[in-house]
Amino acid sequence: MLHGWGVNSAAFAPLYDHLSEYRVYYVDLPGFGFSQPADNSLKAWATQLAKQLPRGAFWAGWSLGGLVATRVALDFPEHVRGLVTIASSPCFMAREEEGWFGIPHQVLGQFSEQLGKNLPKTIARFLAIQAMGSATAKEDIKRIRELVLARPLPQSDALAAGLTMLAQEDLRPELDAINLPWLRIWGRLDSLVPKPVITAMPTTPASENMVIAKASHAPFISHTEEFVGGLLGWLDKVCRQP
Repeated sequence: MLHGWGVNSAAFAPLYDHLSEYRVYYVDLPGFGFSQPADNSLKAWATQLAKQLPRGAFWAGWSLGGLVATRVALDFPEHVRGLVTIASSPCFMAREEEGWFGIPHQVLGQFSEQLGKNLPKTIARFLAIQAMGSATAKEDIKRIRELVLARPLPQSDALAAGLTMLAQEDLRPELDAINLPWLRIWGRLDSLVPKPVITAMPTTPASENMVIAKASHAPFISHTEEFVGGLLGWLDKVCRQP
C-alpha cells in the first residue's frame, strides 16, 4: 500500500486491524517517512519499489501513491497480481482545454512556492484540502496529522518531486495497456479528484469502480468499514478466479 503526497504509510493505520489476516506491506515512498530518497522521477520511484517489494502482490495506491502503483503496473506487470487505486487520477492536473477535471494550476503552484518557507504548514494546508467535502472533515484532518507526525517529515526534495508528478504526469494514453484486475475506489465528494474523472476513465476488461457516496479524498479514514468491505469483497472475487 502506497500513501499520498505530504504524509507517510502511517496514514493507513485505520486499516491495520481490518487487514490483519493478510500480509500487507505499508510502504513509505522514497524520501517520505522512514524511506531513503531515490532519483526523483515517477519511473525511478516505480522501479525502486518494484525491485524491493514481492512479486505477485496486489498494489494499492492512494492519491499520488496510486500514480506510482499505476506506473508499476505499466512497467512491471509481471510483478503485479492486481491494482487498486484510491482517490487517484492518471492525470491530477486540470486540463481545461481538454475538458479534464482535476487540481487547478494555481493550487499546486502555491504549494510549490510555500514548500521552502514553512514545510509543516504547507503539509497541513494540503491535508485540509484533502478532507474538504467530507462530513467528518475536522476529525479526518486531525487523525491524519496525528498519525503521520509520529514519523519524520518528508524530505523537501521528495515533496517537490511529488508535486511535480502531480502537476506534469499524464498516464491516460497508457491505461489501455493495463490488463490486470483493477479496482478504482473513489470518494464522490473528493475535491482533488472530482467525480467527472470517474466517468472519463477508460474501461478495461477487468476494471471496476467503487464510489463511496459521502467520502472525500481519504475514504479509508472517513468511511473505513465501507472501504474495507468493498476492498475485501473485490480481493475475494479476484482470488477465486482461475
